[in-house]
Amino acid sequence: MSNFCVTDDITLPGSLLRLSEHIGFSSYQSSHWAWLELSGGVMSHYLMDQQHRFDSLLSWFYGDLGFCQRQNYFGADAADLALTLTSKQGNSTTLGCLLMLLCKQLDIETSLLFLPCNAILRVKLNNKVHFINPLTGKAVDRKYMHSLVRGEIGNHAKLSAKYFKAVTSKELMSRLLHELKSGCIVSQKFEQALECCNLLLKWHPDDVQLNRERAFVAEQLGCIKMAAEDLQHFVENSPHDPMIELVKIQIKELNQHTETYH
Repeated sequence: MSNFCVTDDITLPGSLLRLSEHIGFSSYQSSHWAWLELSGGVMSHYLMDQQHRFDSLLSWFYGDLGFCQRQNYFGADAADLALTLTSKQGNSTTLGCLLMLLCKQLDIETSLLFLPCNAILRVKLNNKVHFINPLTGKAVDRKYMHSLVRGEIGNHAKLSAKYFKAVTSKELMSRLLHELKSGCIVSQKFEQALECCNLLLKWHPDDVQLNRERAFVAEQLGCIKMAAEDLQHFVENSPHDPMIELVKIQIKELNQHTETYH
């Protein structure tokens, strides 16, 4: 893996492209050139009226260039911004990120919002707010957004104010790291998944659920001691978690395994 340092000083899209190279998915140089080509081409859509400018951007992005949803939506490839640039396929987070950056080049006020498992683009045109589905470029309303939240959390879930808070660059990178981690686990790319866990824990050292996830990944790689230590850390810092007794059993089994092979 290439050298990569997790800091709060994030540049978009540069930091995300370097992250992809660090984990071992894409070349920074090729994805950077793809971004330069994309960002250079968008300026031809700088029309006088903001609404026309945005409509032209959407037609070019989804129609002419063919950006779309990746079929394996929850795979690591869909969460890789570099690969989204070169393949023109991604998930709502990566496509939304690119649209947000292109809108800013066209002086269109925009921000990315995070719902559970979905990202929505908030756009302000001629003093009117619109919500856009990054997978299609189509406008959506609050009712649709609420249905996405209920579909992930349950019918009791509310469309609370937190979902309308613009995400920061750090939150964007954290979200993509979580999505990359999950995609790597599903495809059994455990070395990359472990590195995603390591990077996330550097940023969020108090998130003990990350320790539990890293323990699972470490066990798949045969790193039994690391897995046991992560689970022990989870137990000590989450004594009231409903899964605590199961985790204690896992620790006991891992320790027995360690004694057998060491």
